[in-house]
Amino acid sequence: MADLDALRARWTHALEGARTPARTPDGGPDPVPYAENLLGRWQEPQRHYHTLTHLTSVLDHVDVLEKHADDPDVVRLAAWFHDAVYLPDRSENEERSARLAERALAEAGVPEAKTDEVARLVRLTVTHDPADDDRDGQVLCDADLAILAAPPSAYAAYTAAVREEYHFVPNDAFRAGRSAILRQLLDLPRLFRTPYGAAEWEATARYNLRGELEMLSP
Repeated sequence: MADLDALRARWTHALEGARTPARTPDGGPDPVPYAENLLGRWQEPQRHYHTLTHLTSVLDHVDVLEKHADDPDVVRLAAWFHDAVYLPDRSENEERSARLAERALAEAGVPEAKTDEVARLVRLTVTHDPADDDRDGQVLCDADLAILAAPPSAYAAYTAAVREEYHFVPNDAFRAGRSAILRQLLDLPRLFRTPYGAAEWEATARYNLRGELEMLSP
């Protein structure tokens, strides 16, 4: 079970880190209502993988990679919003999540440039293909994909949860679609763009992906 109090504290820390004190001398709006809205979204019943457990994992991995980031608090805010809107049968989840970030963070006292950067990072999770000089994008994408390098039992739980989110897709269609995604990932020259991710996660992730693809093959 996710630690809700710990998540509220992490949200508050990231939001306050991204605010500009000169613009919000009173500290700005209370962070808690924004945290509660997001926590509620991450607990919606259609979610089986994209849950508070995933959010916590991404935040934990951002902490591991934070020295590579130009603005770690902006990356943390992007982690909070990157799947804030999630409906498995819809294709515009990232765009809707980015727009939610733009509205909420502007209201919460985050400067325009940082709000725009959070939204850009959220949109980047469509492709997980950050530029070579996009350090914040590299950290968010690596943190989001770190599950691919999980130990066997955790990776099996991840794949089962993904299948449950797409329970409405027939087995043959799911196998075909999932296999195509796995092949696309395996065809990438690099899954992970940070030095830590490349060194610590790349080999295990490719092993897991190849194993899953083999299991899905008829």
